[in-house]
Amino acid sequence: MSELERRDFLKSAGAGALLTTPLFTGRVAGANDRIRVGFIGLGRMGRASLKVVLGMPECQVVALCDVYKPNLELAQAMAPEARVYKDFRDLLAAGDIDVVDISTPDHWHAYMTVEACKAGKDVYVEKPICVALEEGRIMVQAARKYSRVVQVGTQQRSGPHFARAREIVRSGRLGKISFVRTWNYGNQYPEGIGNPPDSEPPADLDWDMWLGPAPKAPFNPNRFGVHPKDFSRFRWFWDYAGGMVTDWSVHLIDIVLWAMDTLGPNVITASGGKYYLQDDRETPDTIQITWEFPNWLCVYEDRELNGQSMFKAGYGILFHGTDGTLLVDRSRYELIPERRRQGDEMVDRTQPEEGKNSSNHNLAHWRNFVACIRSRERPVSDIEYGHRSTSMALLGNVAFRSHQRVEWDPVSETTGNKEAWPYLRREYRPPWKLTL
Repeated sequence: MSELERRDFLKSAGAGALLTTPLFTGRVAGANDRIRVGFIGLGRMGRASLKVVLGMPECQVVALCDVYKPNLELAQAMAPEARVYKDFRDLLAAGDIDVVDISTPDHWHAYMTVEACKAGKDVYVEKPICVALEEGRIMVQAARKYSRVVQVGTQQRSGPHFARAREIVRSGRLGKISFVRTWNYGNQYPEGIGNPPDSEPPADLDWDMWLGPAPKAPFNPNRFGVHPKDFSRFRWFWDYAGGMVTDWSVHLIDIVLWAMDTLGPNVITASGGKYYLQDDRETPDTIQITWEFPNWLCVYEDRELNGQSMFKAGYGILFHGTDGTLLVDRSRYELIPERRRQGDEMVDRTQPEEGKNSSNHNLAHWRNFVACIRSRERPVSDIEYGHRSTSMALLGNVAFRSHQRVEWDPVSETTGNKEAWPYLRREYRPPWKLTL
C-alpha cells in the first residue's frame, strides 16, 4: 500500500460510522452473471461508453435515459432491447439494474452518483466528478457508506503506456523532479462558439430537468451545447462546468498525482482571462495555473488563441527531472536524457526509452470496473482518486475566480483564504438537495 493509499484509507476509516456502515443494498454479480447496465446521459460520451459496453459479453444494457429525445433515439438504435426512461429517478429505482453509467453534463454528476449509491447501484461516472469541491468529498462518502464500486472516467489509468510512464517516474530514473508541465493548446480565434441568442427550448428537450440543481436560466443553444461537430458547449459556463481546466486538465493532473504519489498541492495560484475570443463563453480563453507541492511545481496552461506547442503536441505532460525529461500523452511516452558535464565531456544521465499506446483505454477501463464489481475491490480510478484529480482542477479555478493565492491543506481539504470559500461549494436549486 502506497503512502497515498494508506493516508486515504486512514482518513476514510477515521471519518466515523457514517463512512464505515456495512450497508449493502444491491446485488453482487457472480462470476457467471451478466452485469445489467443502465445509462443516464447519452450524448457523445454516453454513446461512446454504450458502444463499449454493448461489445462486452459479460454486460447487458437494460436501460437508457436522457432528457433530449434525439440523443435517446440515437442510443435506442444502438440498444433497441433496452427500456427507455425520461426521468433518471425511475431508472435508479428499478430493481434489475446493477450499474449506472453517468455521462450527463458535469453539474449533475455529484447528485446522480450519490443517489445511485443510495439505490444500491455501482457507478461509472465521467470526469470531472463535480463542479464544486465540497460535492466530491460527499461522493466519496456515499461510495463508502453504501459499499459501492465507483469508477471515474479517467481512463488513462488503464493505458499500459501510462502505467509504464508512472513506473519510470517512480523508479527515480528522472532524478529529482522539480517541475511538471501540463497543457492544452488550440486556436479558435476569433469566433469561438459564437453568440446565439436565448430562445425557447426545443420541443424534444426537458430544459428544466436539464438544468436540475443549477440556477434557473433561459434556454440558450450554447448553454445546452449539443452540436453536431463538437463536444457539448455547456463546458464553457460556470454553472455547469469549469472550462478546459475541468474538462481536460483533469486527465493530465490525474496521471501527475498517480505518478508522483501525492494527495494534492499546498498552494495554488492562477492568472488569465478571456482576452480575444468574441463568443459568449464565461470561462477564460487563456489561463495558467501553478500548484505548489513540497519541493516541486506543477503547471497547467490552456490557450485557445495559438496552437503551437512543444513536441508538436496539442496536449501532454512533461516530467522534468535532474537526469531526464519524460513526455507522455495518449499516443506515446518518451524519455529524453538530461546531459550534464562529467569531467571533460557531456554525458547522458539516463538511458532513453520510448513506447506507444497499444490498447483501447476505454475498453480496458470498463474491464477493470467489471472485474471490481465482481471482486468488490476498488477500481484503478476509484472515486477517491477521481475526487483528488478533480479537486486539483477545481482549485485552479478557485484561485483564478477569487484572485487569491490559495493556501491549501490537502489532508483536511481546507483553506484559510476566506475569499476562496464561496467557490468551494455550490447552492442547489430546489427541490434538488445533495445528502447522504
